[in-house]
Amino acid sequence: MRKAIFSFFMLLAGAFFLVYSSAGCANIIPPSGGPRDSLPPKLVSATPADSTLNFRENRISFVFDEYVDLQEVQNNLLFTPTFEINPEVSVRLRTVSVRFRDSLLPNTTYILNFGNAIRDINENNPVRNFTYVFSTGNVLDSLTLSGRVLLAENGKTDSTLTILLHRNLEDSAVIKQRPIYVARVDGEGRFRFTNLPRDTFAIYALGDAGIVRRYQNRSTQFFAFNDAPVVAGSSDSIVLYAYKEAPAAGTPATPTTRSTAPAGGGAERLRFTAAGGTVDLQGDFILNFPVPIRNLDTTQLLLSTDSTFTPVPFTTRLDSTGTELRIRSPWREGTQYNLILDRAFAEDTLGRRLLKTDTLNFSTKKLSDYGRLNLRIRSADTARNPVLLFVQNSQVVKAVPIRSGVYTDRLFAPGEYELRILYDQNGNGKWDPGDFFGGRRQPETVLPIRQNITIKADWDNEFERSL
Repeated sequence: MRKAIFSFFMLLAGAFFLVYSSAGCANIIPPSGGPRDSLPPKLVSATPADSTLNFRENRISFVFDEYVDLQEVQNNLLFTPTFEINPEVSVRLRTVSVRFRDSLLPNTTYILNFGNAIRDINENNPVRNFTYVFSTGNVLDSLTLSGRVLLAENGKTDSTLTILLHRNLEDSAVIKQRPIYVARVDGEGRFRFTNLPRDTFAIYALGDAGIVRRYQNRSTQFFAFNDAPVVAGSSDSIVLYAYKEAPAAGTPATPTTRSTAPAGGGAERLRFTAAGGTVDLQGDFILNFPVPIRNLDTTQLLLSTDSTFTPVPFTTRLDSTGTELRIRSPWREGTQYNLILDRAFAEDTLGRRLLKTDTLNFSTKKLSDYGRLNLRIRSADTARNPVLLFVQNSQVVKAVPIRSGVYTDRLFAPGEYELRILYDQNGNGKWDPGDFFGGRRQPETVLPIRQNITIKADWDNEFERSL
């Protein structure tokens, strides 16, 4: 009996030791499984409270109902009016703090927009467009200003653009000074300023605004301006057209060609590459030269279609750089051509010529390789010189002025095309960017046609589209 009692107490003591030691060494692991948390953190308190008047503090604290983190702070945070020295933003556990390092303007309404920077720790759920407003005066400003910005060259939107408001109405302010108010652009190109004072502003759109938010590089930054200053509280919606001042921004793309091997292996020999494959019946046969041509004698070229080398009429055009020679002829469908180049037909700037006469062979496409297009465009304003643009891979491959609402083409290359309408103000057949500092000239505008068309080869393709 005494042995049985002893064994019972020994067993009980061992069990107690196991439980105690396990509890002392274990890590606290949150339960797994269950539904995913898809809810963003909720604000529990803000100190001082949102919409505070006569604000005199140098710090604001936001407490949430769960642990939070800050992500992409520089891209998300917008503090307006802007500061010379940006506030310091920090996070600890459930609290986000903002400390002002610059003095606040008197009688001014401030907006702190965190964008999507505040997120929960576990599932990365953002508190979308978290905004806090306060005033250093007796009232909160309440006027608004809204509008839309489009890319002038294609009519599309770009949500990375930033909208700027300047109190200084001089043109130079956009390159020399920081804006007083800034706003984001949404996926549809729309923007909206809130809590503005009654005032007049110059308004701009800017790409790659960065921290300085100034127009610094005209050839790489998107930029848009309004013709006249805007007044906060105006009911008129503003439309801005953004552009880059790159010199070749509106030049239609050159058709891609297949390169052949250089004509000759010696360093003293004229070199070029020739278009491979088949030539478009409405296109050119192209020779490209790595070194510019300085002397060209087209009488030393012979174009023929048979072994008797009967000459076929053609014209040539050497581009302004001297590196591209285009040969055009009234091509016959599905025909083999021979281009004979005499050694004296060209000389490059290094003084090199062909070592001997060369012959290039190529063929043309057949009529059955093309589709027949009949396209009716509704709502195009023919008084504004509309040009119909056919676009593939974001490149304009064909530009056609339209004098009526119908366009027909019996030799149209098959494929899928995006359609746009360019209103060609100067009649040069291509899109031209604006020039803010050279006369405040707005860019030409392009309107996208929403539905693409697909051209089938050897087929009657009929479409009707509206702007």
